[in-house]
Amino acid sequence: MAAALQAQPLDADDARFLLTRTGFAPSPSEVSSYEGLTRQQAVDKLLEQAVAQPVTPAPSWVEQPFVPYRQFKDKSDEERKAHLEKEIRQGFDLRGWWLREMLATPSPLTERMTLFWHNHFVSSQQKVKYSQLMYRQNMLLRRHALGNFGAMLHAASKDPAMLIYLDNAGNRKGAPNENFAREVMELFTLGEGHYAEQDIKEAARAFTGWSIEPDTGEFRWRPFIHDDGMKTVLGRSGNFEGDAALDILLAQPACAEYIVTKLWREFVSPNPDADEVAHIARRFHDSHYEIKVALHELFLSRAFWDAKNRATLVKSPVEMMVGALKQFQFNYDDPLPFTFAVAQLGQNLFSPPNVKGWPGGEDWINSTTLLARKSILERLFRATEADRKKDVNLISMAGMPAVETMKSAREQMNESGKVKGRQALGRAGRIQFANAASMISFDPDAWLGQFGATAGTAPDVTQRLAIQKAVLPLEPTAPIRADLTGAAYLRTLLMDPVYQLK
Repeated sequence: MAAALQAQPLDADDARFLLTRTGFAPSPSEVSSYEGLTRQQAVDKLLEQAVAQPVTPAPSWVEQPFVPYRQFKDKSDEERKAHLEKEIRQGFDLRGWWLREMLATPSPLTERMTLFWHNHFVSSQQKVKYSQLMYRQNMLLRRHALGNFGAMLHAASKDPAMLIYLDNAGNRKGAPNENFAREVMELFTLGEGHYAEQDIKEAARAFTGWSIEPDTGEFRWRPFIHDDGMKTVLGRSGNFEGDAALDILLAQPACAEYIVTKLWREFVSPNPDADEVAHIARRFHDSHYEIKVALHELFLSRAFWDAKNRATLVKSPVEMMVGALKQFQFNYDDPLPFTFAVAQLGQNLFSPPNVKGWPGGEDWINSTTLLARKSILERLFRATEADRKKDVNLISMAGMPAVETMKSAREQMNESGKVKGRQALGRAGRIQFANAASMISFDPDAWLGQFGATAGTAPDVTQRLAIQKAVLPLEPTAPIRADLTGAAYLRTLLMDPVYQLK
């Protein structure tokens, strides 16, 4: 039976579903490239075409010499403030770079998995502060995004941004800090209920000595502050250091089940099937944690393709924004306004709200955020070339205040990572934002033309059905008037709550 299901060919709806679930809203050419393939062939192609390197050039400052904050110890308040504001501006550059990569990548699955691991191995610029370290962590996560989970766990645990975020850079013999040890068990590998407080205390001792070289921002092993005594972690005893402690966690069957359960909620449905998860977790564990093995099993599972699981997941703000810009071929010069838009909707890249990350799922949608999503989409899709010449309304597209008074960067971005307004950019940044917003445009005739429709006339029944299938994963929640023009019909589909599902 499994072989027969894997041999089923994909129609256009199946191809669009697969590419939306594993990436962002696909273009017609992407859909057609998968149409007719069997499920097996489509999943193999998806995984084989994944890349590890971005195609978008990084911001120029990532290669500049690392500047530790200790250099500003004896500087004036104005110099320290200027450096902080520079870091925050670089943070906006970094968010724009990642959004641009999501739009340009030939491998949307790589970006989705990088985003998934960013929300798993959580760090936040608000605590780390160094934009260069956040960039390095992003590159680390994308290198391992579809590689080996064990290798990624070891690398991410020693990553300087992680060492700062979870306080392990100051973890030393005689005064162990348990923060990282707790989170690596609870959030990164095992989940609650699979360890005891004593395991955390013992593992914290194993992680002593992992530190950072302040002049370069790179990992540094400091054996003289490492606790080299005997330790017992999850029933195993020895003179463990950090890597050995991580290997003990990876050896636990609960680790594979924990990761597969999270992947299930990301790609299949909100309610994991315990038997299916156990089966995939065994394959994952037996492969020594090859991520493509887990994804291959997941994407070919009966549950992934089951009609009852379609349109059961909510698009994250990033998925909604990137998907809309990509699918509808928006014109833009600078992604800066989009970084603010997704932040206002609750997903400020490089700044998850806490160590548990964004909860996702139905938490993305409530009465307030649904209205905000609709408002942003409404403004975006009214940014036709003709309307853009009349009124540049997109400057406030993310509901951002129009206040021009300059407040300090520290006030503009609080510890939760919520961007309070474009004032945080400073005067030059606000001008950049306004210019970028004024250049966003959508050509409804060009997009509707692929269905034989136009913006100014009502599409016929066949055209309406084709447009609806391209935009919504299910039937709209309410009937739509047949006399609407093509542009009005498209906007009505986008305002339907079903558009927020995948």
